[in-house]
Amino acid sequence: MSRHTVERVKTGIPGLDDLIEGGFPRGTTVLVTGPTGSGKTTFVAQFVYKGAELYDEPGVIVTLEERAQDLRREMMNFGWDVKKYEEEGKIAIIDGVSSAVGLPSEERFALEEGLNIEGFLRYVYRVVKTINARRLVVDSIPSIAIRLREEHNIREVLLKLNTILLEMGVTTILTTEAEDPKRGKLSRYGVEEYVARGVILLDFIEKDVELKRYLLIRKMRETRHSMKKYPFEITEDGVVVYPSGEIY
Repeated sequence: MSRHTVERVKTGIPGLDDLIEGGFPRGTTVLVTGPTGSGKTTFVAQFVYKGAELYDEPGVIVTLEERAQDLRREMMNFGWDVKKYEEEGKIAIIDGVSSAVGLPSEERFALEEGLNIEGFLRYVYRVVKTINARRLVVDSIPSIAIRLREEHNIREVLLKLNTILLEMGVTTILTTEAEDPKRGKLSRYGVEEYVARGVILLDFIEKDVELKRYLLIRKMRETRHSMKKYPFEITEDGVVVYPSGEIY
């Protein structure tokens, strides 16, 4: 019996695809989690940017953590000229910050004030269809929950989100905060990891009085992967994973 071959989406993150049989399964939803400062936003921005640059796959970034112009500036630090791809219709950034703080948005794509989860999902769906996106990033789940005043209802929000993502057929990365991964608390609400088909933890480990970054693939459906901690760095070109540098 031949094994069903899974179509893979190259992540654009050097070293990572080697650990997951060549990339994320197409159309899957992956949760990237970790404490503050662990590199989650860079990781997900790279996934969308490299998708457009290297693989001709349009992508949407929903930013609820920082303003779109700040995200563009940070990406430019890695030499990623997002504006160019936005103008070509290959990348769309949805500003989810301005209206939350009561400011008018100067962005082409922006969330309105007072949205509920259905309104939020409808808007994201529309932007995905507008640029024919194959990749989607939502940074972050806690921000959506707080923004939509749905923290008490997070499981339902995530199930709705997941249903619509599967319907869109995009390969998606969601981010969340892991307050204490060492104690097994992998996400802010404790439910995010059950909705996602893949979970990647970015964290720090103390090594000779220095904090080192590591990546751990906790789960990836339809994929054989190791459960080891692999070192990664944020270089001037972005995130690089070292598959042979399994030192911890």
